[in-house]
Amino acid sequence: MFLAIRELKHSKLRYLLIGLIMVLVALLVFIISGLANGLSSDNASSIQNMKADYFVMESDSKSKLNRSIISMGKLDEIRASSDVKAAEGLGQMMITLNKIGSSEKTDATIFATDASGILAPKVIEGTSYDNKKQGEVVADRSLKEVGYKLGDSLKDDLSGKVFTIVGFTEKQSYSHTPAVYMNVKGWQEINPGLKNQGKDSISAIAVQMDSKAEENVRESLPEGVTLISKEESLQSIPGFKEEQGTLTMMIAFLFVIAAFVLAVFFYVITLQKTNQFGVLKALGANTGYLAKSIVGQVMLLAVTCIAISVALTYVVTLIMPEGMPFVLSTDLVIKYSVLLLVVSVGSLLSLYRVAKIDAIEAIGRVS
Repeated sequence: MFLAIRELKHSKLRYLLIGLIMVLVALLVFIISGLANGLSSDNASSIQNMKADYFVMESDSKSKLNRSIISMGKLDEIRASSDVKAAEGLGQMMITLNKIGSSEKTDATIFATDASGILAPKVIEGTSYDNKKQGEVVADRSLKEVGYKLGDSLKDDLSGKVFTIVGFTEKQSYSHTPAVYMNVKGWQEINPGLKNQGKDSISAIAVQMDSKAEENVRESLPEGVTLISKEESLQSIPGFKEEQGTLTMMIAFLFVIAAFVLAVFFYVITLQKTNQFGVLKALGANTGYLAKSIVGQVMLLAVTCIAISVALTYVVTLIMPEGMPFVLSTDLVIKYSVLLLVVSVGSLLSLYRVAKIDAIEAIGRVS
């Protein structure tokens, strides 16, 4: 590391420019990954946070909750399976809510489930809804942030039914709309899709079970329904797959760009230092020592630049608009930091040039 540090001190401007590029690329990677994670959460946090491993849906629903309607009777059949740890009915529909006493309207996603079941949301303010009482709902906190409060009355534009907010939950959204939870009976009353299907129906059944039991449960399912994983359910949310695919592709291209830029920089620098390496070899330094010096130099530069970019990312999050969907978890930061470090070290294609340097030829060029 002695040689690496001495060179960094000697050629400050050169390595400052390389470091600046590395910081900017890493900063862009962290910001885009945070946005991708935030959009994913804003689009599907209700499903992501559900305590379910699989969903049982109507066979013709194409894994979409809003297209699935199954009989409540199938819930008892699913629960009867010895491979199923727990199962709970789930209703879902998109609605427009009108705040009574105001002209304000809000698009929302209704989720209906047992208030004491495995899918019930965690209430952070107020109380949970009652399974027997009609008209009580628990809403996502994002509604509170735009002016809704406990006790507010909301009217469903389609059915004309009125609901009262009795509690708030958090991290509950679906298809970029806030989630509103109510009991199953209330959902059955307002869902126009049940007119020809019978009121005693739900959208899906959420199931907790081991992945090893999947085949057994799949074979024992009642007719007309299918079993899908939580991941399949997420991918079927409108726009989720396309949105995440686009952002993931952007991040992948950033890594490719970073690899090419760093490879070119260090290759050019190695060519410029051919004479110096030749002199060092003539003085007794072997190829391994020189290679370690270059790798150590890149590692030191990369770790410093990644650390600076992580710090800058957290600073940027403080000045972002409050409504921007941005989630940067520690796991995500560590994952992309390691990948950036690997890309930086992997860019040292110029090491073979060091191995091929001939001391006599290099000294001849110096003289």
